[in-house]
Amino acid sequence: MSSPTTVAQALPEPSAAPWRALSSQAREQAYSPSSCIGGNYLPFINAYAVQSRAAHASCIALGAQWHELRYGALPAQRMDVCVPARSALHQRAPGLLVFIHGGYWQELSAHDSLFAAADCISQGVAFAALDYTLAPQASVGDIVAECRAALVCLTRQAARLGFDANNIVLAGSSAGAHLAAMVAWPGWQPAGGGGDGGGEGAVQGCDGVFQVRAAVLVSGIYELEPLVGTTINAALGLTATAAQAQSPALLPLAGFARSLVVWGDNETAEFKRQSQAFAGQLVAAQSPCETLEIAGRNHFDVILDLANTATPLGRRTMALLARSG
Repeated sequence: MSSPTTVAQALPEPSAAPWRALSSQAREQAYSPSSCIGGNYLPFINAYAVQSRAAHASCIALGAQWHELRYGALPAQRMDVCVPARSALHQRAPGLLVFIHGGYWQELSAHDSLFAAADCISQGVAFAALDYTLAPQASVGDIVAECRAALVCLTRQAARLGFDANNIVLAGSSAGAHLAAMVAWPGWQPAGGGGDGGGEGAVQGCDGVFQVRAAVLVSGIYELEPLVGTTINAALGLTATAAQAQSPALLPLAGFARSLVVWGDNETAEFKRQSQAFAGQLVAAQSPCETLEIAGRNHFDVILDLANTATPLGRRTMALLARSG
């Protein structure tokens, strides 16, 4: 069982784009997470759906309330939000864990991403799962703007829905970790150093400022240019320039939220390297960051531990939401 390590003590300085030394075939495999599990990731996708249905029902049984919140006019501009019942044990408005799903910006939905909800509710924490328009119907830049708009709109509804807008932890898996990093990065917000209020594909009426208390970035990709020239990019249509613009690893990271950067031990070397390099860059920017490698987990099942306090990841995530006093 792995334990969190302080990045400043454990990680080397990020190297300069080592992926450029890989052949196109090697890059294809390095950025195909299923190559570590024999190629078939569908059982894990099915597990997300099954566990999400079970979690939805469990939350209702626990007296929690589910809400659908829309943040735009497009079909996928919506989110599922679950808030625990108020009781003598939970008089204070609960914190909120927001999850952004992965799928290389091309697959999955919020409905498949509710598996952490029951663990949250049982601990007095609210939960939200975001939907966004999938590629090729949306560019990566469009999707980033949607997720930013979703967080602004969600924060505006905190009092009505009954969660603490000052205690939001944002989590994401794989491409969702990229999106969570782009949302948690403060530079895009008007108060964060000249941000543009959303940028490419911004959702009208959902620009503004919000605060993320912490980010949990699981099995993420933080530099997108290695995808250019792979089959993964067929639906994304990234150019080198667009990939660079949407890469959190290439942004100034000062002021980034406290973060936990996580990966499974059964991941490709490039996915591990990207997580380690990004964590190192956060520390270099003096942004609090810890890393966690999860033994016995791969790119697809590591996220199932997100809020389960019987696991290292779940304990660390819930600790980020804890408030004293």
